[in-house]
Amino acid sequence: MTLEEFYEELNDVDASHGTRLKYAKMVLNDMDLFPKLIEILFRVDDKVSTRAAWVFEFVCKEYIYAIIPYLDTFTSNLKKVHFDSAVRPVAKVCSLIAQEYDSKNPNTLKKVLKPFHKEQLIEVCFHWMISDQKIAAKAHAMDTLYLLGKDYAWVHPQLTQILEQDFPTQSPGYKVRAKRILKKVKKG
Repeated sequence: MTLEEFYEELNDVDASHGTRLKYAKMVLNDMDLFPKLIEILFRVDDKVSTRAAWVFEFVCKEYIYAIIPYLDTFTSNLKKVHFDSAVRPVAKVCSLIAQEYDSKNPNTLKKVLKPFHKEQLIEVCFHWMISDQKIAAKAHAMDTLYLLGKDYAWVHPQLTQILEQDFPTQSPGYKVRAKRILKKVKKG
């Protein structure tokens, strides 16, 4: 399938779980579509990029290792994503990367996630924390910052400051997640 044909296919993706899953399976069954999905995802001023982000999240939830050959592209383009409905799934993928990296089990992602990848993830997650993002994106950013912050002494104090500062004005969902993250940070 050409890039243009795949782009047209993504026009049919809607917000339903079933549709996202259907297109994620299409990509998982033909991994030649994955770089095309990423290319469309980072056409950030095009509304179809949001649909690509939804599918991208589902592919990565199923098989996070698909992202490995594209870590440079993914991490260097993250900050360009700006549609709310695209930021949330992309933030979720950041969280999935951080979870796999933090896993107690040896894995390929631990070997290939370089300091510059982690630094780019940290930078964009802090941006999401301090900008006007929806709670879901901030929640995934908190998780990512907590996990990757284990390798960077300055991250947890900064994260703690933001969480404590924003706590009184945020939603109940934000507060629940913030309390959990603050508790983990204090435990060390």
